[in-house]
Amino acid sequence: MTSISASSRRNILITGVSRGLGRAMTDGFIKLGHTVIGCGRSAQAMADLKTSHGAPHRFDVVDVADDMQVADWARELLQTHGAPDLLINCAALMNTPAPLWTIAASEFDALIDTNIKGVANVIRHVVPAMVAAQSGVIVNFSSGWGRGTCAGVAPYCASKWAIEGVTRALAKELPKGMAAIPLDPGTIATDMLIRVSAVLGGSPGMDLSPEDWATKAVPFLLALSARDNGRPLSVD
Repeated sequence: MTSISASSRRNILITGVSRGLGRAMTDGFIKLGHTVIGCGRSAQAMADLKTSHGAPHRFDVVDVADDMQVADWARELLQTHGAPDLLINCAALMNTPAPLWTIAASEFDALIDTNIKGVANVIRHVVPAMVAAQSGVIVNFSSGWGRGTCAGVAPYCASKWAIEGVTRALAKELPKGMAAIPLDPGTIATDMLIRVSAVLGGSPGMDLSPEDWATKAVPFLLALSARDNGRPLSVD
């Protein structure tokens, strides 16, 4: 682990750390000496993270779509770690690619509950502590499909377009010194996107692994500040 001073060490809260970008960011931040508090739905993944990264890091099984679970989790982590310096809402679901009219209501609802309501739940229970401190950056993961569209993934597009709007509105509500940023992470070869691309016929240029992406994204995220409030950004 890289040695950093206590004054430089940040508390970073990340949802969706079970795999993909969330897991890659977790490892990247910890490698640089920062403290990560994370959650995911996989008990095995959380157990693996606890084994790999002990205290002061914290990893819990939480379904962000469940407001009561998020409330209980937030209450505990705020007591043990205080308000995060950086909150990253990364947890998301992708629908099985298909025409919108063929997608079951249950699948659509589950995606919206995680991708939109899950973000709102975390904000509802974590951000008040950040506002009280008048400090911190909130990053809500959007997508290229939150600024454009693609056939077959209308529910996912809808959720990420919503994240763009929610985040930019939130940015207008925060006190000076804070920031809310919708972030397009770019095209990365995550398990989720690989599965979708296989159905859609492939995605050219999707050759960047989550781990390679994190080497760029982690420093990028650490550099975000109040001057970026409300700006829709992308990781190049």
